Amino acid sequence: MATLSVLNSRKKNTVTRLNRNSKVFKTIIKAIQDKKGEHIVSLDLRKVPEAVADFFIICSAGSTTQVRAISDYVEVLLHKECGEKPYKQEGYQALQWVLIDYVNVVVHVMHPEARKFYKLEEMWNDAEVTGHDL
Repeated sequence: MATLSVLNSRKKNTVTRLNRNSKVFKTIIKAIQDKKGEHIVSLDLRKVPEAVADFFIICSAGSTTQVRAISDYVEVLLHKECGEKPYKQEGYQALQWVLIDYVNVVVHVMHPEARKFYKLEEMWNDAEVTGHDL
């Protein structure tokens, strides 16, 4: 079986572990803060065996307009500053909970009622939680 040329061209020791000091992480937090996201927290899921990502970043937005503004700006700024595009995004139709998946980090922009209902912080209560409000 032929090896993919993309895999051959990748340097073996260039994989950087994502952490709170990573440019991607800091850029997401900055984008949310710039658009006045509230109750910003990150959940460090790296030590949780069932976790689907290294980090969740969760914030609240007071209106559907703000949910869209924060979500759009996260995507724009992360592409501009880091060259990253989301693997997948969901929730742009109802704008109650927009999820932006960057594989290692998943951003959740939530209307307060949705956040209170789904309680992600409680669901992942074995993760280390850090607040990022200004």
